Amino acid sequence: MNPILRTVDNEIERLTALLIDQQQQDGSWHFCFENGIVIDAYVIILFRILNVQNEALIRQLHDRILAEQQSAGFWQLYRGEEDGNLSTSVEAYYALLYSGYSKVTDEPILRAKHYIQSKGGIGKVTSILTRVILAATGQSKWPLSISSIPLEVLLFPSYFPINYFEFSCYSRVHLTPMLIMADRRFSISTANAPDLSDLIDTRIEDAEPASRGYQELQDIIQSGLNRLLGSPRYIHEVARSKAEQFILQRIESDGTLYSYATSTILMVYALLALGYDQQHPLITNALDGLTAMQCRSESKTTIQNSPSTIWDTALIAYALQEAQIPDHHLAIQRATSYLLTKQQHKTADWFIHNPDTTPGGWGFSESNTINPDVDDTTAALRAIRSLSITQPSYLESWNRGLNWVLSMQNKDGGWPAFEKNTNKEMLTWLAIDGAKSAAIDPSEADLTGRTLEYLGNFAELDSRNEFIGRGVKWLIQHQEKDGSWYGRWGVCYIYGTWAALTGLQAVGLTLEHDTLQKGANWLLSIQNSDGGWGESCHSDRLLKYVPLGESTPSQTAWALDALIAVQAAPTPAVNRGIKRLISSMNEVDWKSSYPTGAGLPGNFYSNYHSYRYIWPLLTLSHFRKKYGQG
Repeated sequence: MNPILRTVDNEIERLTALLIDQQQQDGSWHFCFENGIVIDAYVIILFRILNVQNEALIRQLHDRILAEQQSAGFWQLYRGEEDGNLSTSVEAYYALLYSGYSKVTDEPILRAKHYIQSKGGIGKVTSILTRVILAATGQSKWPLSISSIPLEVLLFPSYFPINYFEFSCYSRVHLTPMLIMADRRFSISTANAPDLSDLIDTRIEDAEPASRGYQELQDIIQSGLNRLLGSPRYIHEVARSKAEQFILQRIESDGTLYSYATSTILMVYALLALGYDQQHPLITNALDGLTAMQCRSESKTTIQNSPSTIWDTALIAYALQEAQIPDHHLAIQRATSYLLTKQQHKTADWFIHNPDTTPGGWGFSESNTINPDVDDTTAALRAIRSLSITQPSYLESWNRGLNWVLSMQNKDGGWPAFEKNTNKEMLTWLAIDGAKSAAIDPSEADLTGRTLEYLGNFAELDSRNEFIGRGVKWLIQHQEKDGSWYGRWGVCYIYGTWAALTGLQAVGLTLEHDTLQKGANWLLSIQNSDGGWGESCHSDRLLKYVPLGESTPSQTAWALDALIAVQAAPTPAVNRGIKRLISSMNEVDWKSSYPTGAGLPGNFYSNYHSYRYIWPLLTLSHFRKKYGQG
């Protein structure tokens, strides 16, 4: 017997007990989905502008932001971001002063001001969210990249080269309130607003990043405008009304827009721009929804962009089952029953590109009822698989979910996150930082690999199936020359390679297949000297692997899980990795909280507090299951 197995057994037992103990009464798990300081800053600014009486929360968010400042005066999106992040630093500086708990003469504020000025000031900010918040609150002019897009694009017909629903769903729910505000040249301020004029270098023009094809895109938009029938004023009023209805139809029961904090904040400003009173129920409900998104941990408070309750619950329930917790265990019964109630039954935006399909997906957040995604759906289906064999209610849910996942496959053979066949390159030509990642929702290696893993291991399909064959072909074609794959929703090449390898193996590629061997060899080539793996968020920006220099629990688990899937027997490298993974579980430092979730390259990264438990538990369980007899 492998001498590591006893240690593995002990760690599995410890992790399962820890997770079961943290389950809520309704069967869910609530771990923090931490997204840096950006949303905390926006909430402080919004609450001060609207005079929201929640002093305790404002103070807690202020203290959390201040604690994240680095000695050189800047803020980072992730540890190791060289020379800081200007957009994040401007957001932090603005919010700290607006809170009233920091003063312009405070030493941390002076250091932040010096840093921002040394980088060219507000005019050099590239984050479109930062620029819009500054414009909406009277601190800068409206960015041309937004104000040059007319509201009338919402009226373009489906056959036109640019149709509003060709944008990704997450870009639409952010872009719509932005366009409403820009159309009105809206801004709102208060007597207590900080004066940021000393952060504006008049010698530097506002940053408007050029983008390939931008002028061509503008020409297409103008062509569309010329085709619309009616007087310009009438057309514009119709477009404004359609934009307003677009927002109103996507408000969830908790008051948030699409269950995202960022889009909800923009929505509040947009409603104000449309003339809604500050005390209108839509606005007060939205503020309540934002407040409810707070998460407290380790003596700090933050606002989550979109609480990860369904995602965490599905993954944990599945991980516990892989760790041999039986189906009849109360924790599994509660979790799967909870997930069953969260399966979506509404046709929504995804239906536009995928008509004639019965709803059956799951979303990321508890309040999410109209925005399912492929990854959450396969995660939930993994969790309920064994119960679907014996219980009719679970079988019906399973079949609807499976059919929905299969129906979401793109024409190119891969799988997207939210909507199928939304991959028009011209939309990435917008002069917006991050447009290439935010404007469209193309097939991705992580989504395709994880879907294949689910279909192979749980739906028992293999490459002889047409859906599988097309997915396999897509993954093989998108392998990098070094053997890795880029992962869109995790950091980054380790994440994508793990998903691709486990998916390809699950649907029947032999362990000797060149694609699997190249992927495994790449993972082995980047193993750290301590036996673990770690990748910097900077990979996401450069689109090439950048080593972190240290090992993180989740990235180590991903790499090991991939190697376990494609290696018939444990190797010295895997054994070293397992030892490192287990030892890291007893370490609480920056490596255990390093963000390994990705949202928008160069702008938004996430630290899932659940990840340091979920992925190690799954990996250790797979190690025991595969190698436990030899």
